[in-house]
Amino acid sequence: MATNVGIDEHLLAEAVNLGGHPTKRETVNEALEEYVRRRKRRGFVELFGTVDFRAGWDYRRERRRR
Repeated sequence: MATNVGIDEHLLAEAVNLGGHPTKRETVNEALEEYVRRRKRRGFVELFGTVDFRAGWDYRRERRRR
C-alpha cells in the first residue's frame, strides 16, 4: 500500500544508520514490525501474577501419567 507520511528526517536518518538498512522503506518496515511485536508483548504483562506457580511441579511426571 502506497502511503504518503510526513516523517522527521533526522529521526529517520538516525534509524537508517542504527538499523543498517540500505533503504528508508526497509527501515520503516522493520520499525513497524518491532512496534507491533512490542505492543503484542504488552498483553503478556497483564498475565503476570494470574498463573499459579508451584516450584516442585514436575511436568515430565505429569506427562507420563496420561
